[in-house]
Amino acid sequence: MRISKMKFSKFLKFKIFFVLLIAQLFFNVSKVNAAEEIKIIYSIFSRTIKLNSLKTFAEEGNSTRQLTRIFKATGSPDKEIRSVLNKEFEIPITIASKLVYSEIGNVFLTRLSSIIHPPRADDERTGMLALRSSVIQGIKIGDGKINLIRFFEGYPTKTIILDVNALSKVMNKVESISELLDFFTNSPLEKIKTD
Repeated sequence: MRISKMKFSKFLKFKIFFVLLIAQLFFNVSKVNAAEEIKIIYSIFSRTIKLNSLKTFAEEGNSTRQLTRIFKATGSPDKEIRSVLNKEFEIPITIASKLVYSEIGNVFLTRLSSIIHPPRADDERTGMLALRSSVIQGIKIGDGKINLIRFFEGYPTKTIILDVNALSKVMNKVESISELLDFFTNSPLEKIKTD
């Protein structure tokens, strides 16, 4: 009788341990990855920017040697680049959700997913899902406000691919980086707000 109680006790301990282990796996899921770097791809060349150094530049104006070289290549003054990185858009999560799941939002995200996408993403859908997540998470980080830095911080993969060739095609339709930002944000946003 005593032996069976000991066996039962061991079995019970094993069962409790197993349940706790499973609970850890299912209910204590580790934090979703957040972006740490932006890999800029141009033709056969690529450069990687650490998101922290871009954030420091946006907030304080301090630039690494690598960032300085990349910014020079854009032909835009540092002041304009900082202005674009820091330009905030105030948008409630409910409107943002409505936007990213709307028809016009899908067009917008499809357009953007050819420029910004996760590594090894060879379909538009993966890029669109990552962008949706990035927008919602970026607004959450900024308490209802989003800018490019928060958008990148909210991206769900460690590395973000920025395809300069695809960006150049869009840039041919606009005159400046500020206009590019307006091209991707204002028109879809205004339509959603009025619906």
